[in-house]
Formats: sequence, C-alpha cells, structure tokens
Amino acid sequence: MPDPDLTWHPVALEWFRSLGESGQATLYERSDWATARYVAEAMSRSLVAGRFSGQLFAAIMAASTELLVTVGARRRLRVELERESTDEPVAVAIMASYRADAS
Repeated sequence: MPDPDLTWHPVALEWFRSLGESGQATLYERSDWATARYVAEAMSRSLVAGRFSGQLFAAIMAASTELLVTVGARRRLRVELERESTDEPVAVAIMASYRADAS
C-alpha cells in the first residue's frame, strides 16, 4: 500500500487508509492502489471545494465499486471476506458457488 497524501481531506484520508486495513486489499495490485490514490484525490478535492457534485460523487462511488470497497460489490462478484479468528487478519475467500462454477 502506498503512503497516503497527508494533505487530503480527513474523510478521503480515512477512506484510503481503511482500504489497507480491509480484506480486499490482499487482492490489490499496484494499479489498484494507483486507482485508489486517484479516487482519494478526487474525493478530497470534492470535499474541500465545498460544493456538492452529484456527477463526481457517482464517479467516486463507481470507482469504489471497482475496488470492491463495499460488501455489495464483493457479493456481486462472489468474493467473501472471512475472519479465521480475532487474532488473525482478514483472509479473502471465493464463495463455494464460485469455486463450483469454475471447476
């Protein structure tokens, strides 16, 4: 995970940092992190601007979906995050139905 830009708006900074702590981060490639940085930058600029852009919000949410940020996005792709125990990090598992379809 690349370092966040500490000048970003606090909400964008929190969003970006949360990605690194989320289970789907184990799936991220370098290009995914680059996309996440770009989304956080757009999010920060939007929040700092003080005016709401519905079009920009939709674009940010669409990019977040591509990064599997929400449980809904992960379920649509049949990706499930599982916690083995409270001491272990989140692991990414493909749902049983996806495994069965792939065989």
